[in-house]
Amino acid sequence: MCVCVCVCVQLEVGLAEREELLLEKDLVFEQVTRLSQRIRAKAENGKQDTLQLAKKVNELQGRIKESTRTMMALVSELSMRQASAMTLQQELKEKELFLDTCHRRLDQGLPPSEDLELEWQHILRDEQRRQADQQQKDRLVEEEERSQLPSGVYTTAEARPNAYIPLGDTLPLPKPYGALAPFKPSEPGTNIRHIRKPEQKPIEI
Repeated sequence: MCVCVCVCVQLEVGLAEREELLLEKDLVFEQVTRLSQRIRAKAENGKQDTLQLAKKVNELQGRIKESTRTMMALVSELSMRQASAMTLQQELKEKELFLDTCHRRLDQGLPPSEDLELEWQHILRDEQRRQADQQQKDRLVEEEERSQLPSGVYTTAEARPNAYIPLGDTLPLPKPYGALAPFKPSEPGTNIRHIRKPEQKPIEI
C-alpha cells in the first residue's frame, strides 16, 4: 500500500513537472508565434514598399527613356537645321557674288550674265513665234472668210469678176458680163525661162 502511494506521489510530481514544462513551452511558442507574426507583417510591409519602390523606379526609367528619345530627336532636328542653315548661307554668298557680277557687267554695258542673255533671247524667240502663229492664224481666218461663197460653200479658187458697173449710169448697179467676161491669162509655166524676152527697138521719128 505504501509503495502504491509513493508511486502515485512520484507520478503526480512528474506530471506536475511535465505540466509546468508544457506551460513554459506554450509560453515560448506564443512568444515565438507573436515574433514570427511581427516579422511576417514587417516582411509583407517590406514587400509592399519594395513593390511600390520598383514601380516608381520603372516609372522613372520610362520617363528617362522618353526624355532621352525626345532629346535625341531634338538633337537630330537641330543638326538638320544647322546643315540647312549652312546650305542657305552658302547659297546666299553665291547669290551675292552673282549679283555683284551682274552689277559690274551692267556698269560695263553688258548683259547681266550669259545665262540671263540666253533666257532673254529664248523669251524673245517665243514671243516672236507666238506673234507669227497669231498672224498666221489671223491670215487663215481671213482667207477662210474670203474663200467662203455667198452660198456658204468654201472654195480655194481665186474670185473673178462676173459683173461691172457702167460709167455714167445714174444708178451704180453692177451688171453681169455675160459671154464677154474679161480674159485673165494663166500663170506663166516653167517653160517660160527658155523663151528670150523681145528686144525693144528704139522708135525713130
